[in-house]
Amino acid sequence: MTTWHWVRHGPTNEKAFVGWRDVPADLSDTAQISRLRQALPGQALVISSDLLRASATADVITGPGHQRLDHHPDLREMHFGVWDGMHFDAVAARDPVLSRAFWEEPGDVRAPDGESWNMTAQRVSAVVQQMNVAHPGADIIAVAHFGVILTQIQQALQVPPYDALAHRIDNLSVTTISWDGDAGKVHRINHLS
Repeated sequence: MTTWHWVRHGPTNEKAFVGWRDVPADLSDTAQISRLRQALPGQALVISSDLLRASATADVITGPGHQRLDHHPDLREMHFGVWDGMHFDAVAARDPVLSRAFWEEPGDVRAPDGESWNMTAQRVSAVVQQMNVAHPGADIIAVAHFGVILTQIQQALQVPPYDALAHRIDNLSVTTISWDGDAGKVHRINHLS
């Protein structure tokens, strides 16, 4: 059984869609980062998205018993296409029907020039499956993004995407999921230290 400890990156202080745009995380709350580090296993592999907000967060939580792996581009947030960088109200004004369907009927609905929930889930799940095979029985700390973590909750719980979207995933929270073959078990969601 391989256990994933999904950590959402530090806050970006952005008030707009942030997908593949490379914005930094605010990692100034050293007390919270210290508590987070203590809530994670002392011996683990550490992997992250290649976006700065995730990779920098992974770097600050990596401890002496951790093995830091290369950043992985397939652990990036959902690609919001032309919506990336737009305020939520501007997206709703530009694409009122599509933006509503994007959240209310997630699955194959895509942002213009972006990707759908299903596309994101497929690329992230491929990384998880590959790592599960390569590192059976390991603890893996994965620093990634809101949507990425929700796709794995959906996979483990075997629920529709809409139900997965109901979960809150705060910055610097931990969601723990173990995998035994194709069977996933969710141990905690959005744990804040």
